[in-house]
Amino acid sequence: MPMELSSGERQELLALFEPLRVADISDGMDWLMLHDVGLVDRSIRPLSRSMSFVGFAKTTRYVPTNRKIPTMTPEEYGTYVGRWYNEICPYPIGDVIEPGDVICVDASDLDVGLLGSENVLRFFNKGARGIVTNGGCRDTDEVIAQKCSVFSRHVSRTMVQGRLEFSDLMKPINLGGVLIRPGDIVAGDGDGVIVVPLERAREVARYAAAELTRDKVNRRRLYEEGGLPLDETVR
Repeated sequence: MPMELSSGERQELLALFEPLRVADISDGMDWLMLHDVGLVDRSIRPLSRSMSFVGFAKTTRYVPTNRKIPTMTPEEYGTYVGRWYNEICPYPIGDVIEPGDVICVDASDLDVGLLGSENVLRFFNKGARGIVTNGGCRDTDEVIAQKCSVFSRHVSRTMVQGRLEFSDLMKPINLGGVLIRPGDIVAGDGDGVIVVPLERAREVARYAAAELTRDKVNRRRLYEEGGLPLDETVR
């Protein structure tokens, strides 16, 4: 399992990775012979192309439920739904979020709206930088308007009752064919999501930064040759 980091070490690592693109991080992994390690399946996409994040993984898992919902009145159903969220499908991840975290949710690849505008914003208010799930997010127009970076396999419509139940928290998970352990570095942008084993993070960041620098130098020259105004991607 990844080692424990002090607050200062967390900030140091975040500062190394914040300027990097997912493509740079992938290149840094290649330089260390970690080809195809950490590349999350491309079907897990940002709700908006402008979304990006980098941070430390906090993991949680949800599984399909076999519990059947009994017939009841709408009034009874309101109480039943509250009990489902509190007892069967709670969100204990909210209790462990620290500033700089990325919430990684294994939702068993199901098209269920486990995430939505309210709980996503609550998690971001606690310091989350991004959310990645192989499940679904609903209320996506609001999530985008809130500028919360969510990457999901499904854009969903449903609630969780009769569909999902909580399994475990802060254990290694499989997300998009990739092992994610609590504490690993997770980054996402328009190119997708990548996971860096924490014990290799500093090495990866060093080679990824070198690749980014080379790219900026070469592209700046092409900007100048083409008479393009310089922007932040080449400075």
